[in-house]
Amino acid sequence: MKLLDTTGKELMTVSKISADERNFLVIKGKIFGAMPMTAKLSPEEARAALKLLDARTIWFLITLLFRKSVPSEKRKG
Repeated sequence: MKLLDTTGKELMTVSKISADERNFLVIKGKIFGAMPMTAKLSPEEARAALKLLDARTIWFLITLLFRKSVPSEKRKG
């Protein structure tokens, strides 16, 4: 999975998402295609993230799984 900035440049490539033994969500990947990174998301932080979502964004996330990607040349403009 790739996370992009607003110009379409790659910020991070996620290679693995897993759970560890202490109730953390562990996200492994590379930042800017070079620097390895491991991030941990705690249950408290996950709940805090959910509080940032409104009904419109939740609906968007659900329907995102069924949408087609926008070609990169249309994404920039």
